[in-house]
Amino acid sequence: MAVNTILLDFSVDPSVVKNESRLSVVATNVENILREYLTSLKHINSFNYDGGLIKVYTCDPGATVNLRVYSNGLITINVDYFKGDKQEPILTYDRSRQLEKDVLERVIDVSKAMALPPIKRGTYMTYFVSSDERLLEYDIDEIVFEQITPYQKVQIVHSKSLGNILVLDDLQNIAESDLIYTETLMARGKENYKDKEIVILGGGDGALLYELLKENPKEVIMLEIDDVVMKACAKHMRSVCGDVLDNYSGPSYKIIVGDCMKSLEQYIKEDRKFDYIFGDLTDIPISESLTGQLWTFVNKILQMSFKVLKSDGKFMTHLNGSSSPDAIEKYKSQLDKMQPPVKFTTSKAFVPSFMEDWVFCQVSFDQNKKE
Repeated sequence: MAVNTILLDFSVDPSVVKNESRLSVVATNVENILREYLTSLKHINSFNYDGGLIKVYTCDPGATVNLRVYSNGLITINVDYFKGDKQEPILTYDRSRQLEKDVLERVIDVSKAMALPPIKRGTYMTYFVSSDERLLEYDIDEIVFEQITPYQKVQIVHSKSLGNILVLDDLQNIAESDLIYTETLMARGKENYKDKEIVILGGGDGALLYELLKENPKEVIMLEIDDVVMKACAKHMRSVCGDVLDNYSGPSYKIIVGDCMKSLEQYIKEDRKFDYIFGDLTDIPISESLTGQLWTFVNKILQMSFKVLKSDGKFMTHLNGSSSPDAIEKYKSQLDKMQPPVKFTTSKAFVPSFMEDWVFCQVSFDQNKKE
């Protein structure tokens, strides 16, 4: 059950709506066609606003309709109604397309028309955003798990095509379809993890830990702050994490529940060094500048990680979507400033649940440069 919002847009030359009488004629012509599709349409109110015209209607069963003609020639129709699971839509997408065609053909001077598929609002979220904040619709049909923790909102939702998806603070994190994400993050086939000592910062879904253990490392330490995420994934994301989250220690791994920075501080005091450190925490920020809490956090993680990295070790992390190149360039600019100097490479992969290419980064000390 959800509120469906149907959006239709049209355009006429601005000269056609240059005064109140012409505005009214155009609106009436569009309204007459709209009545053929919504037969119970009832006019409630009209008023002029910002050089244009707004007309408000109701329509059975329980729908509201707004028709707005702007002074620049844009015409919009918004239809909102509640649709039960077994209820027929009052205006299907096919009918919306036919309405679009009728307005285009029958209203004088309409030059452009567009009908969008219904936007479904309410019950549970079926929309997430790309890295550059474009709206993406998913075929989600169920909330499998939901809990607000002291750190974040944790959800696992089910997608008919992607399987279960871990969603943190309304952002898609990993789905059962997303092995390519983990394999690209760890550069599987390019890096040798056998007998290596590894730290994972974050990684509460267990996917990276599960895949790294298949490579026969000496030890993997995972530092995750949110126990709820791990317990939820252990139950609902087993194709992603296997059984590694059932117990927080094993023959070659250990999970520490807590702030990863505190563990890094302890490793620095102990002068302990690792072969690989994985940053599986937040995406890099999308912002106008390199200031703010998130950039401070990203930089602190970098600085601390390299203090516990062996001279020939690597820091492996994910960055952001390739459709956000400015954010990625800002991160690279931070790497260029690091002391001791570092060098880095990037890779990318199309991640199904992100619906876009995601960029990953591999950073190591630059032995050819001096501080």
